[in-house]
Amino acid sequence: MILEGLVTTLGPEDRLHVAPMGPRVEPELLRFQLRPYPTSNTFQNLTRHPEGVFHVTDDVLQVAQGAIGILANPPAVSASVVRGLVLSGACRAYEFKVTHRDTSEDRARLECEVVKVHRFRDFLGFNRARHAVVEAAILASRTALLPLEEISAEFKKLSVLVQKTGGEAEAAAFSLLERYLRDQFPLKNKRESRNAGYPL
Repeated sequence: MILEGLVTTLGPEDRLHVAPMGPRVEPELLRFQLRPYPTSNTFQNLTRHPEGVFHVTDDVLQVAQGAIGILANPPAVSASVVRGLVLSGACRAYEFKVTHRDTSEDRARLECEVVKVHRFRDFLGFNRARHAVVEAAILASRTALLPLEEISAEFKKLSVLVQKTGGEAEAAAFSLLERYLRDQFPLKNKRESRNAGYPL
């Protein structure tokens, strides 16, 4: 099973890096597998220092901010076992150590063992709007891989779900991702928005 969440790692000079990731997990979540691209900051950080923290959260604004790289200084505390940081607003956090690394494919396979579990608050859950924001965040993180037309079409569908079932937090997160998309494709967006009705 793939479980979406946030992974924190430490970069050069112990700088916090936050990235949305969906590791393959076991039901007990005693271990899991991360599959970052070798060019990603998460992979580079875990190569230098094979420890981090995986967070389960229902805060989709943080997920959106992490996907586009603007979650720079979120509230966090020092991890208990590993050298790393735990996000204060998470529902649960799993400190982990990388036990095996396979770089033979396009995406690396990092086998991770959980060494400490934190339980902070109940997981409120995801409604259709929160799921839509998570999907939009994934799309926003793949602007270098997918054509604008495909991303725009999906955003248009997802925006309906946010408008119908979301609250202020979900609307703010989705709006943030829309602005990011406009910034990534400034010239094409003006033309596409007129032709395709993209919600700019």
